[in-house]
Amino acid sequence: MKQIRPIVTAALCALAMFSGTAFASSHREAPAISFDPAADNTDLWAWVKPGTHDRLYIVASYNPLEEPAGGPNFHKFSDEVLYEIHVSRGDNLHDLVTYQFRFKTSDAAEIDPGNLSIGVGGGKEFFAQLGAGGGGGFQQQLMTVTKVQNGRSRVIAKNVRVMPPNIGPRTFDNVTKVQFATSQTSYNDAFTQEFVTNMGTSGSEGTVWAGPRDDGFYVDLGGVFDLATLPTNGLGRTNPTDGVAGYNCHTIALDLPTTLFTTNGGAPGNTPGNNTTLGVWASASRRKVNILEQAGDSYAYGPWVQVSRLGLPLINEAVIGLQDKDKYNRTQPYDDLDNFGAYFLNPVIVRDAIFLGLPLQANQSGRTDIVDAISLTNIPSTGAHAFTQIGDVLRVDMAVDSGFPNGRPLVGGTNVEQADVTDVLLSLLLTRNLSGVSDGVNHNDANYLTQSPWLALPWRGLDQGHGRAAP
Repeated sequence: MKQIRPIVTAALCALAMFSGTAFASSHREAPAISFDPAADNTDLWAWVKPGTHDRLYIVASYNPLEEPAGGPNFHKFSDEVLYEIHVSRGDNLHDLVTYQFRFKTSDAAEIDPGNLSIGVGGGKEFFAQLGAGGGGGFQQQLMTVTKVQNGRSRVIAKNVRVMPPNIGPRTFDNVTKVQFATSQTSYNDAFTQEFVTNMGTSGSEGTVWAGPRDDGFYVDLGGVFDLATLPTNGLGRTNPTDGVAGYNCHTIALDLPTTLFTTNGGAPGNTPGNNTTLGVWASASRRKVNILEQAGDSYAYGPWVQVSRLGLPLINEAVIGLQDKDKYNRTQPYDDLDNFGAYFLNPVIVRDAIFLGLPLQANQSGRTDIVDAISLTNIPSTGAHAFTQIGDVLRVDMAVDSGFPNGRPLVGGTNVEQADVTDVLLSLLLTRNLSGVSDGVNHNDANYLTQSPWLALPWRGLDQGHGRAAP
């Protein structure tokens, strides 16, 4: 990696002092969504299977910075949120296919209102995992997957079991193992695979998985927010620390045949171009009207209103201005050019550096190089793509092996992404290169899996996460 020029490092330091967002892929990145973590997109990965290109993998995560020991009401997907993964194709950012995910949480009273034998105390427990699942156990979440294409909606997976939280071995032995009828002796990768579910007839629509995972992003949040105390700016940061380490998130993972997305239903071939390129993004929406009753119940009505979205990492954080971040979360990628085109050509992170009197490379305005990079204009070769529709989608050309910004692959069996997207995007924005700026955190705190759901096991509440042993 190239040496960081002193002036670029100074710019990064000053910008962190004035920034209101975290350099995490999309964790608490906008004012409104920071109050609604269950609907907050945190990360999105999408890539094709290397070599064969016959599978498209998509991993979408929500709910940032989940503390593993956060009981008694452990984190989960919201039953009142519509989670979606959107896929477009070619020079058109409108959805070719939309995958919708709705969740339903069981309740002791819903299972059998008259059965007082539900759970140890009839569902009225101190330990939530002992009484809410019917006969004792976790509140079971079930997921329904609906595919929307050509104006038609159809359910392709129903009553998909969501993986429960990783509380500890005593809970696993006494509750989890019994409730989920598993032969596994611990909360492990084999137990994870029991929740991978076919979609469509005999898996013709691929597979889906949902549940808690290790947050797969890595960044030195502590250094950034202590006025950019980073190892490269001479302020004494000798131990860069992954501020996301030990935290969990909630994830939806898809493993899909690429033939579902080609123009002719066949293999994508080996010639890159617009017609073999997808645009992937994820979102979360809530009903327009929510009524709270004095008893604590709530009722949601009306059309869905999008409250969060994510395509490329760091776009809302580093490219869009603070006053427009909430608007960005509520709009669609196909309107990005009209709504936010000036931000793409003149990112706020660069404009703020210039305002602070920190000279960067010449010609920092009119950043068509950023547009070319996210639109894969010269990736994998000069003139490979020619898109006129520009927006925050993660482009994935199915005809070639993925490599950021052409997709965003997770490398199974390792603790590093195919590219450190924080370093790549900060370098692109500040130096016009794809390397040169680093936060000093270069790997995740756990290895990624070699199959769906790709992210590592969630950290365990008993003895992992962010607690400290008593002296």
